Parts: sequence; structure tokens; C-alpha cells
Amino acid sequence: LDRVTGGHERDPVERLRAVKEPAELARIRAATELADEAVREIMEQGLAGRSEREVALALEDGMRRRGAQAVSFDSIVAAGPHGALPHATPRDETIEAGELVVIDWGAELDGYCSDCTRTFASGELPDEQKIVYDLVLDAQLAGLRAIRPGVSGREADAAARTVIEEAGHGEHFGHGLGHGVGIEVHERPRLSQRSDSTLEA
Repeated sequence: LDRVTGGHERDPVERLRAVKEPAELARIRAATELADEAVREIMEQGLAGRSEREVALALEDGMRRRGAQAVSFDSIVAAGPHGALPHATPRDETIEAGELVVIDWGAELDGYCSDCTRTFASGELPDEQKIVYDLVLDAQLAGLRAIRPGVSGREADAAARTVIEEAGHGEHFGHGLGHGVGIEVHERPRLSQRSDSTLEA
């Protein structure tokens, strides 16, 4: 293994797996679509009045009923302030109406994983929460616009992070922007302040 700046190990297999073949992309899309169908079912049933744990179990059941061999990882459902924890464990706490609810979930299908994090509202939100939601959405869209071949993982992260920092909330962005998926749920490229990845088609 050769070493690069920052002490990160660069495994040649990891580098090869970062760039997907068309058949791999199709499998990842299929896993993503399956997971999306399951979360749409959850949203049709509604969030308010159910516990975080109940929603997480229903989501995982929905993915398995649709053909997932497994979940990519234990699903996260976290309402209100609990949603600020990057790896929150679903609780028996009831989701109230008018809360932001973070759902982080993924399906494994045909050996490939999906991983998605979304924030939903369990009803009409107070104005302050709408403002924060819109800010994070603006940051996400800025990050997506920055993603293209030749861009570094640091640059993609910075595109989103700058939006948050300019709004005075930089200290609340305590994690990386994102990462690749594939055979494992966390693969290269990594999009973060410490990333050594360069995006390829």
C-alpha cells in the first residue's frame, strides 16, 4: 500500500472500485430505486404518531419485501434535535407533528449497496426550521453542482460547506459531504475536508 498526504492508505483495489462499470452503476441504481420505493411507502403512511424505531423497522421490512438481500446498514430515523447526531440510533420516542425527521437508509441488492440521507417534515414546520431546511438544501444543491470529473473531494465538500459557513452555521457542519457506494456501503471517492480523492467519470 502506498501512502498519500494525510496518512490515508490507498489500496489499489479500492482505487479500482471507485470507478464503476455500467453494469455496476445499474445495480446501484436498482438498489437505490428499491430503497426509494420503501421510503415513499413510509411517507404515505405518515411519520407523526409513530416511534422512530417503528418507522425504522417498517422501512427495513419494506426494503426486504421488495427484494433486498439485506439492508446496507441499520436504518437511522431521528426526529427533532436527535436528528443532529450523524449516527443516531432510533428510539422508542414518538415523532411529533411539525418536526424535522432525518432518515438514513439503504438496501443491498445483487451485491451492491445504496445509501441515502434525507430530512422530512412530519407536518407543517415552524418558520425557523423551514429556514434551516432551505439552507441545507441550498448547500446540497451547491455540492451537486460541483460534482464532475476532475474535481477533488475537498472541492466538492467546500462547495456545500461554504453555503453553510456564509450563513453563520459552519460549526454545525461536523461531517463530510458524502462518499461513494458499491459493494460496500462506504467506498471511494470521499467528499470531505480531508479527502484525497479526485472524481472520475
